Amino acid sequence: MERRVLIVSATEGFIIKGIETKLKSLDLETAYCAPSVKDLEISCKIAPLIILYTDDSIEAHANAYVYIKDHCAEEDKQVLVIGGKDELETLKNYIPDSMILEFFERPLDMQLLLDEVEKYMEQAVKHAKRKNLLIVDDDVSYMSMIMDWLKDAYRVSLANSGMEAITWLTRNKADLVLLDYEMPVVSGPQVLEMIRAEETEDDYIPVMFLTGKGDKESVLKVLALKPVGYILKSVDRKELRDTLDKYFAGKEGGRG
Repeated sequence: MERRVLIVSATEGFIIKGIETKLKSLDLETAYCAPSVKDLEISCKIAPLIILYTDDSIEAHANAYVYIKDHCAEEDKQVLVIGGKDELETLKNYIPDSMILEFFERPLDMQLLLDEVEKYMEQAVKHAKRKNLLIVDDDVSYMSMIMDWLKDAYRVSLANSGMEAITWLTRNKADLVLLDYEMPVVSGPQVLEMIRAEETEDDYIPVMFLTGKGDKESVLKVLALKPVGYILKSVDRKELRDTLDKYFAGKEGGRG
């Protein structure tokens, strides 16, 4: 995993340059990015950790912070925030508290920040070794619940439409896709058809349905596309975890 930190701030002033210098003393690569969606589209993807240095211009850059929120949800990331308490409350209008790993009030205690960054990097290395799941479902609330069930054992990314899933898969590698059956525009079976049409033997993508469609006709319809499993949404947390753990254990055993 890259030891890289992205600092997002309205300006790259003296304080930001000082933070960059201190982070580099930990053998970390640093990059600065203004709160601009165009710039963030590139910068966010190459940094495991994002530090937001806020000021009173948060609302003027609302679109950028919404983009960061969406990126963190998709990539299962959190952010560190440096700023004032009033700024933090404004920021929470765009980035939920659950995505804020730690808040550092100004004046900044630099050592506390460095300790938190180092701890995050150590945890991220362990996290990067986990299997990578992509959950695809147009029901965002259900998808978020499943992510909460699984995120302590797996790396979890989210896509709330079939086309978003296809786009994600062109840029990322999934060890398993958990796919809903009924979705608007592009259904689960259509998503799986597109995946199978584009993949080769070397880049096979395992897909497991996680759906409310349990009738025989629906199940039989997708068997020819060779999903690795079919789970009903009535599954509870333990049963889902056990099913996934058993699937990956079987793959590891087969490899040996």
